Amino acid sequence: MIEKIYNLKMTDEDIVEKVIADDYIHYNHMVLTKGNSLPVHNANSNVYMTVLRGTLSLDLEDQKTHAYTAGTIINIPKGTKMHPQNLNDEILEFIVIKAPAPKHK
Repeated sequence: MIEKIYNLKMTDEDIVEKVIADDYIHYNHMVLTKGNSLPVHNANSNVYMTVLRGTLSLDLEDQKTHAYTAGTIINIPKGTKMHPQNLNDEILEFIVIKAPAPKHK
């Protein structure tokens, strides 16, 4: 078999799933229920977030919170302070791609 297969966990429960972490990209699948978030952190690579369902509420640096709905792709530069969260009733599901893959020391 030439191709490599990866599967996402299909769930309505909170999850942060590291699907691919190789030398090229990091591909993460996340589901957040209402009121849950990732910790405030700085992007350790160029980041692409794709909203699959729900609404992503995202704080970047000192901007006020922006809301992004399903079908939106957000590009966040390396080093940007961010706080992804679900402030809505709907389940939030999104993909985070870090490219290039962050270098680990």
